[in-house]
Amino acid sequence: MSAEYSIEVEPQRNLVRIRMGGFFTLEDIEGFYEVRRIAHRELTCGRNEHLTINDIRDMKIQSQEIVDAFRELLADPAYRSRRLAFVVSPTLARTQVVRALANRQARIFEDFWSAESWLFGPAEEAEAA
Repeated sequence: MSAEYSIEVEPQRNLVRIRMGGFFTLEDIEGFYEVRRIAHRELTCGRNEHLTINDIRDMKIQSQEIVDAFRELLADPAYRSRRLAFVVSPTLARTQVVRALANRQARIFEDFWSAESWLFGPAEEAEAA
């Protein structure tokens, strides 16, 4: 399965919804960068005030090179979310997400309800995470 991704923006909620699946190449990540850049133009909130939920349940185990590329992608301050939630399946891919997150404050969930509840929850809850 090759890489698949989509990004939807809900400007009224300052929310970016991302779905990613399959195996990624460096070219796929470059394509994702462009789609993300265009999608973020739809946001009406201030820089870094949006929330992001990323569904990676269909993501396959990636090479270390790709995990490193995702780490760089997540570290880009221009697109940093106020809160970042990942929806994952209970597989080894979860371990790769944790490694890619490095120093990012984010949470990992196994369902959308919990992820969105945390994203839109009180600020104290986010800081405690």
